[in-house]
Amino acid sequence: MTEIKLKETTKRLGDAPLGKLLLSLSLPGIASMTTMALYNIIDTFWVAHLGYRAIAALTVVMPFHVLVIAIGEGTGIGVSALASRRFGEGNIEATNHVAGQIFPLAVLLGSILLTIAVFFSHTILTICGATPDIMDYATQYLVIISFGAPFLIFSISANNLLRGSGDAIRPMIFMIIATVINIILDPLMIFGIGPFPEMGVRGAALATTISQACAAGLNFYYIVAHKSIYRIKLAQIRLNLPILRDIYRVGLPAMIMETTESITFALFTYVISAFGSLAIAAAGLVIRISDLAFMPMFGVAEGLLPIVGFNFGAKSWDRVWRAVKLACIGIALTMGVATVVLEIFTPQAVGIFSDDPELMALAVPAMRITLSSLVIVGPTILFSTAFQGLSKGKEALAIALVRQFLFFVPLLLLLPRIWGLNGVWLSWPSSDTLSFIVAGLWLLREYKLQQQKNL
Repeated sequence: MTEIKLKETTKRLGDAPLGKLLLSLSLPGIASMTTMALYNIIDTFWVAHLGYRAIAALTVVMPFHVLVIAIGEGTGIGVSALASRRFGEGNIEATNHVAGQIFPLAVLLGSILLTIAVFFSHTILTICGATPDIMDYATQYLVIISFGAPFLIFSISANNLLRGSGDAIRPMIFMIIATVINIILDPLMIFGIGPFPEMGVRGAALATTISQACAAGLNFYYIVAHKSIYRIKLAQIRLNLPILRDIYRVGLPAMIMETTESITFALFTYVISAFGSLAIAAAGLVIRISDLAFMPMFGVAEGLLPIVGFNFGAKSWDRVWRAVKLACIGIALTMGVATVVLEIFTPQAVGIFSDDPELMALAVPAMRITLSSLVIVGPTILFSTAFQGLSKGKEALAIALVRQFLFFVPLLLLLPRIWGLNGVWLSWPSSDTLSFIVAGLWLLREYKLQQQKNL
């Protein structure tokens, strides 16, 4: 019965029309990723009522939050890629053993991050560029959200695991429920409405942590109650070193790749801190808005990954490359439309959060500059996804390292010396353009080598 259900759930990865399949897997992924982005956006929207320093405080905490997501995504990508590959091979027992690893990994990795955040909060925030006038706010927020690290890592890993089986709907539902909880709790806890005391920034952090715990609980129940395709036994929850090696053969490079985002983000906020906490707040608003623009890219990447992984395992090479091409064209067109809309309505988008004229004067040009390269960022992300699905995590890692440390960091340090704060914003589209060229040529080389091998 399990084998029949497996085939019914996953066979579409290998034989359904690609356009329809990509949409069916990507749209729920986009919704899930958008709701994940809404955690920070909702917090920022309400915290903005406390002043720009509160916005700046949440901004300098973001590198830590990105690090938690990076660890969850790296683990989830490794699990999803390996599980979808085992699906393609028809090995059900091995698939369940892979799935069972997310439980102890979430507890272990989340506890480590929690401990670091609680005992080294001041050091972390100083590295991230927290100025003295926002340090207290930032410490409050960091310490409380760190308690949600195990929940967030588990939710992200479980979402990837379910998508690896071809189930993209359930993760979307769980994320939406958690986001609705966050939306409800934020104003109540921040401003002390009803039975809740007024907690300010602490309330925003606590609301986020509670909603993350709810998302983790929903995923946990769905998997252990055999509502999903997986049938995990207690013995399969124990850490298994051979399976971990296979998971992190793809997942660790992906994790490192995402972690570089946290590192460079910390450097980014540190560089901006030289221009004051108002500039940090402006950067925070730009990042929140750009998060929404980036979510379709990540959603399509999550939809593309199981297709590439399954067909790689089934050795359907032509379908692998057609899926990559179709996804890249689709996301480029989508981001082209998004760029036009965002460039036109930039003041209105920023005004949703704050009408402070000084903050608007910094945030509007910053947003227009940084979002100018959306059209090429989407395909670049999918180039890396293709390498991950082909179990070439090292190549995906190399692309990320080139983007971050060969292009972005040098430009971030150089351009502000020439153009001041505008130089900080220009470092984004400049590095994005160079990364698109390098990643595209690298994937084209992989395609040609694969074609030669098949011939």
